[in-house]
Amino acid sequence: MRRAVCPGSFDPITNGHLDIISRASRLYDEVYVAVMINKAKKGLFEVDERLDLIRQVTAEYGNVRIEAFHGLLVDFCKQREIPAIVKGLRAVSDFDYELQMAQMNNGLSGVETLFVPTNPTYSFLSSSLVKEVATWGGDVSHLVPPVVLEALDERLRKR
Repeated sequence: MRRAVCPGSFDPITNGHLDIISRASRLYDEVYVAVMINKAKKGLFEVDERLDLIRQVTAEYGNVRIEAFHGLLVDFCKQREIPAIVKGLRAVSDFDYELQMAQMNNGLSGVETLFVPTNPTYSFLSSSLVKEVATWGGDVSHLVPPVVLEALDERLRKR
């Protein structure tokens, strides 16, 4: 079985993330979405909330598994026999950082990283930007799935 992982914080998941996940799901038999836990960062959504949102928006893909993970991505891959990491690249600036990570991951464990160019529609998109625009009342409805928009609106109203 061909397996890959799409890692990230997904706080929240965006249409750009979904584009990469859906494309990976067509290339691999099984795709893991690994919600990496960074205890040093306080996210807008708790990890369990992110997992739930991702499950909802990827439900149509029968081969996508969603899990949280704390630690090295290569350990996540080893534990699940995943030989490939799939990463979306938005711009040249992404490539510099991601290339270093890919080389480190390969050196540590032999896991390969495949870079997928982001759909130009989402080339500027990040979770951080979505949160910032939404916080100031901007329209992000075209940047996130409807269920994520609803959760985002509700969370920001409570603040």
